[in-house]
Amino acid sequence: MDRSNGAKSGLQLKSQKFRETREGDWKALSRQLDKVDRSGLKSLSAEDLLNLPLLYRSAVSSLSMAQSISLDRNLVTYLQALSARAYIFIYGPQTRLKTVLKDFFIDGWPVAVRRLRKELAFAFLTVVVGFIVGWAMCAHDPSWYDVLVGGQSQGRDLSASAKDLAKTLGKGDVPSNAMLPPFAVFLMTHNTRVAISCFAFGAVFGLPTFALTLYTGVSMGAMVWLFAQKGLGFAFAAWLTIHGTTEIFALLIAAAAGFHIGMKIMFPGAQTRKAALADAGRLTGTAMIGVAIMLTIAGCWEGIGRQTILDPWARIGCGLTMLTLWCLYFTFAGRKAKGEGDGEKT
Repeated sequence: MDRSNGAKSGLQLKSQKFRETREGDWKALSRQLDKVDRSGLKSLSAEDLLNLPLLYRSAVSSLSMAQSISLDRNLVTYLQALSARAYIFIYGPQTRLKTVLKDFFIDGWPVAVRRLRKELAFAFLTVVVGFIVGWAMCAHDPSWYDVLVGGQSQGRDLSASAKDLAKTLGKGDVPSNAMLPPFAVFLMTHNTRVAISCFAFGAVFGLPTFALTLYTGVSMGAMVWLFAQKGLGFAFAAWLTIHGTTEIFALLIAAAAGFHIGMKIMFPGAQTRKAALADAGRLTGTAMIGVAIMLTIAGCWEGIGRQTILDPWARIGCGLTMLTLWCLYFTFAGRKAKGEGDGEKT
């Protein structure tokens, strides 16, 4: 018993001497870390910044020694926590959440969309041409409507009366308000799949992306033709506008990203094809993260807002407001930070 107590006392004495010898460095490191926690890394002087790695290595050395000679467990735990904390500040990323969000929403996403402006214009032109073709084909021969729209009609077919079609523009889309959130999630998921397909198929020289974008315009033109024939053209335009300005804009950006990938595969320029695709991947990846955000917003408008806002003028007002906000955002956001060089090397 006496021998056991003596060993314990000896261990405590050894731990105490070990602490007294090195504790100054530990406290200095802890004070610096506390200061960074309160005021950020900028609060440290140049001398403190140079001293921080030295104090960290001293703490790690103390931890290694304390573990090897089996010192007091509380001391080992303290050194482990101190070393881990210092490691994060020295080797870990220093970017905070607000910086990440700022970098994406101000310096990343809108700049990426502006760099895709040529492809975006081509995607828009493709949809417009598809719209005209879809309308013209149905106007020439109404039987084309079933071919072009088919299973997507959801009760909006040639046999539907004006009254039946009018119901689909109100709460007839879903059984009850209780179903609106799940319906919004379904639509958002569906539209996200379409957007991802437009983007991913760009790797096949952009041809499937072109076909999907063209078909989007064709089916839209066919459906607008149907409602216009029943005297519901304005009501349908309002129904489409409330969510479509965001949703179609997002799909156009996704198509533009797909076209950009296809162009880089075919025409890498002075770069190697691998390097060109790497650059294109970073640019379009940023744009596609934004597309997912836009489709989430569109899904909420489509699944909830469109079903609860029934006045056509209110629907158009909401849709045009969203379109204006998106255009202003993509035109001006990030220009002050990035200057006017965001269009280079597209």
